[in-house]
Amino acid sequence: MAQRLAECGLTVHPHKTKIVYCKDADRRGGYPTEKFDFLGFTFRPRRSKNRWGKHFINFSPAVNNKAAKAMRQTLRQWGLHLRSDKSLDDLARMFNPVLRGWINYYGRFYQSALYPTFQHLDRILARWATGKYKRLRRHKRRAQQWIQQIARRQPGLFAHWRLLKSAAGR
Repeated sequence: MAQRLAECGLTVHPHKTKIVYCKDADRRGGYPTEKFDFLGFTFRPRRSKNRWGKHFINFSPAVNNKAAKAMRQTLRQWGLHLRSDKSLDDLARMFNPVLRGWINYYGRFYQSALYPTFQHLDRILARWATGKYKRLRRHKRRAQQWIQQIARRQPGLFAHWRLLKSAAGR
């Protein structure tokens, strides 16, 4: 393989290059390396559904842990909970382009891997609500329920609410 790539003027990194066993429903054997990361995705065996609704194991990509962590850090850097001067509509307008970009890129395959990151965003929005509204001030659970009610009423307000609503409808 290295020789063929050298003909094209490419080189192989000795530590990063490895043979990966693409374990799935047809290949059930074991191998030391059964997953790899590439362009923000982790390729590994995952549970999937066929067109008849039957579950099987498939070797497929999903957002990797490093990319999900970077997304959560970006959410933290936005300082949403400190923006009590803004309305929920303003926050949605400000941050939806980034959320849509993440959904379009990382949600192409195995969208459910994005759910924990977007649930984290909902917790941040609940924290914002406790700072914005006096009646939610020391009521964390009530603030989370308030955000969930708005998400059910207006699923198009935040880009990730549409994604989570489509998952709940399945």
